[in-house]
Amino acid sequence: MGALESLRQLLRQSHHARPDDLPEMAMRAAPLVNATAMIVYLVDHQQTLLLPLLGGTAPHLAPFPIDGTLGGRAYTQVAPSLSDTKPDGVRLWLPLINGAERMGVLEVVLAGRPDEDVVEDCAAVAALLAELVVTRSLYSDTIERLRRREPMHLAAEMLRAQLPPLTFSTGHLIISGILEPAYDVAGDAFDYAVNADTAHLALFDAVGHGSAGGMRPVVLASLALAAYRNARRAGLDLPATYHHIDAAVRGYDRTGLITAVLAELDQHTGTLQVISAGHPGGIVIRAGKVVKALPTPTALPVVMGDKQPPVVVEEALEPGDRLLLYTDGIIEARSTDGTQFGLERLIDFAVKAAADQLHPPETARKLIHAILDYQHDQLQDDATVLLAEWLTPAPPASDTELITTPPGAPLDLPDKGDRGQP
Repeated sequence: MGALESLRQLLRQSHHARPDDLPEMAMRAAPLVNATAMIVYLVDHQQTLLLPLLGGTAPHLAPFPIDGTLGGRAYTQVAPSLSDTKPDGVRLWLPLINGAERMGVLEVVLAGRPDEDVVEDCAAVAALLAELVVTRSLYSDTIERLRRREPMHLAAEMLRAQLPPLTFSTGHLIISGILEPAYDVAGDAFDYAVNADTAHLALFDAVGHGSAGGMRPVVLASLALAAYRNARRAGLDLPATYHHIDAAVRGYDRTGLITAVLAELDQHTGTLQVISAGHPGGIVIRAGKVVKALPTPTALPVVMGDKQPPVVVEEALEPGDRLLLYTDGIIEARSTDGTQFGLERLIDFAVKAAADQLHPPETARKLIHAILDYQHDQLQDDATVLLAEWLTPAPPASDTELITTPPGAPLDLPDKGDRGQP
């Protein structure tokens, strides 16, 4: 019967399905692709663990770490991973991807090593399950509760509800962001959108420190996000967008302060325009080297924009270039002896990640974890990253081009291992 019948079955069931029904739906789809079981795992908000979505006849399995496991390898490399043959069969691990956003992994239990057709069938099921995870979570808290490993503070609840998906790709450009801490934030926020040829990128850092500083920084960051989107959707250019955000925040709180970086990238030409409003300007990585540290500041922080006009910096990117934007919580992170993480360590990390050909979302994940490790999991400030990689020039927006990913990515076939060990 194969993938087509399994997809039909999942689609029929999905119209009235709750997130709680997804584990059983996956299990019922398994025999249609010659599998004995399919188990959905979702990533936690800190992207350290893969957590089983349990229910129905799905086996009750334990969470396991991303790093050092086969399931984690499928997640980090966004590619299938296969275990050795064992008495109870083999495990095929597939990433659960919504667009380019990594939601978790699917464990497929098979009697023997699969051929390419079976892998493609299972990948099709995984793709639909990922879509269902996203759409079903809009109507329920089940998935959100699973992904949380501790209670979330109200400030984080407010701000995180406004953030875009962590990763998006047009096929010519991939954008990935991440914000830490996961459960209590100060005033960091990021946003992006791709409209025709133009990719819009923004980072905001409002004064204050999470729960200890009250809700003020989160309210300021939320207002900046809304004003940014309002300006973007009205078609304002970069300087006008800066002034629109500035006026909106100043009208609400004249003594508030937000540093920001606003950027626009033309996907067709590679032209990058940036305003750094009292904020780190970001770095450009090309062929394994940092070729540009963008100048900063080129404008005053938000609420002071009426005192001085902003300056727009322009840079010509080349295909394969990466733009890394970050808040000061990255470079000002301090070790136990007070030494800052600093720009040089950030550059070293970014260059090594590019040399290792890490995907942008995996680069962002590993960078945030490096910052946490550097501070022994005791953040003094929010740490936020927004990474954009311009892969190839996009055709003009007036042209139509569909980017497709070839099915059946190359299998990773290790000599031994299973869920817990690579």
